[in-house]
Amino acid sequence: MTHPDSRHGPRHDPGTGRPAASAVRPYLLTGGRARPDAVLEIEAQVLTTAAGEDALDRHRYEQREIVLLCRRPLAVAEVAARLGLHLGVARVLVGDLVACGHLAARRPDHAPHRNVAIIERVIRGLQAIH
Repeated sequence: MTHPDSRHGPRHDPGTGRPAASAVRPYLLTGGRARPDAVLEIEAQVLTTAAGEDALDRHRYEQREIVLLCRRPLAVAEVAARLGLHLGVARVLVGDLVACGHLAARRPDHAPHRNVAIIERVIRGLQAIH
């Protein structure tokens, strides 16, 4: 039996007008992983490395977009917001790129919960995702 909406084509997000994301897509993007292999805070700043620039043609889709976007430092939460990705998916993809040396991560030196600027950036990033 088909889904009632399937006969009318793909469903669209009423807010953006774009096709609605499939629940399967995040699973495929991350290879089924819900967390990155290494701990990567949402406020960690990531930046494209020279190796990432050199490997740009080998990346496809979201990973390529992340490498391009991170030519200037961005927080993981900002990457998720700008690309319209679920935060967990962005953490896995960014974590993979950090692990292979295509992105460098800079973590806060002090307690992030006490830095108002970081908290405000995270809130703006989360609001953009919602």
